[in-house]
Amino acid sequence: MKFISATFSDAFSSRNLRSWLVVLAMGVFLTSPLSLSLATAQDDAAAEFGDADAEAPAPAAEEPAEDAADAANDAGAGNAPGAAGGAAGGNNAEASQDKNQSLLAWFIKSLGIPYVIVFLALSVTLVSLFVMNMLAARRDTLCPHDLVEEFGQRLDENDNQGAYDLAKNDESVLGQVLAAGLAKLSRGYPKAIEAMQEVGEEESMKLEHRLSYMALIGNLSPMIGLFGTVQGMIASFQVIANGGTTPEPSALAEGISTALFTTLVGLFIAIPAIAAYNILRNRVARLLLEVGVESENLMSRFEDATPNTGGR
Repeated sequence: MKFISATFSDAFSSRNLRSWLVVLAMGVFLTSPLSLSLATAQDDAAAEFGDADAEAPAPAAEEPAEDAADAANDAGAGNAPGAAGGAAGGNNAEASQDKNQSLLAWFIKSLGIPYVIVFLALSVTLVSLFVMNMLAARRDTLCPHDLVEEFGQRLDENDNQGAYDLAKNDESVLGQVLAAGLAKLSRGYPKAIEAMQEVGEEESMKLEHRLSYMALIGNLSPMIGLFGTVQGMIASFQVIANGGTTPEPSALAEGISTALFTTLVGLFIAIPAIAAYNILRNRVARLLLEVGVESENLMSRFEDATPNTGGR
């Protein structure tokens, strides 16, 4: 009995009593509902994270498969990049064409149909006059060398009638001048020279008259452009006056566009017109001077002719 009582006394001593209490509390905690709920939550979390970890490598496994499929499609198609480049080039060309069409439409709208018609008529007329004056200002038209040589040869042979027929049938200015001189040579050399000067002045007036239309277009086009400029600015100021403190920019831009485009087109026509007029006028003046010199040289052999002699 003493041994048993000693054993119980040792077992329930103060140190051992605390150890037993700790073991008892842990047993109660582990068997309590709170511990069960915590264990269940821990198991759920482990299961959730475990499933996520198990499913995470799947996309990595699928990406190579998708890349391989795309590479196979590209290899099978062959011309897919080229087709894409062609489509992009076609889109750029269409965009450029649409932009050009929009610029042309904006140009016509800003300029206005009346100004388009007027400037187009002036342009066509200028080109026609330029071509006509270029053809008229040639050496073969004013002072052909062939006529000079053949006319001089006829005179050397004393074939005045043949020289007159040759000059009369020639359509050049020199031919008309020589024919007029030979026709009046029977009245004396001074009368012949006077007739030649009259015909020369008449032909010169015709050429200058035709050239003057180019100068007229060159002076008229900027005036029409200035008229459009004033009209466009008046339209813009009218929008400002009627629009109050906040006029619409698009309405202002319409008047300003009209002003600028009319001035631009007017100068675009006037500059080449004035340049061409001055160049052709100088060329005609030089050739007409050459006509006068050649005609006087050819007729100088009749300087000592008396009235009622020579000629036809």
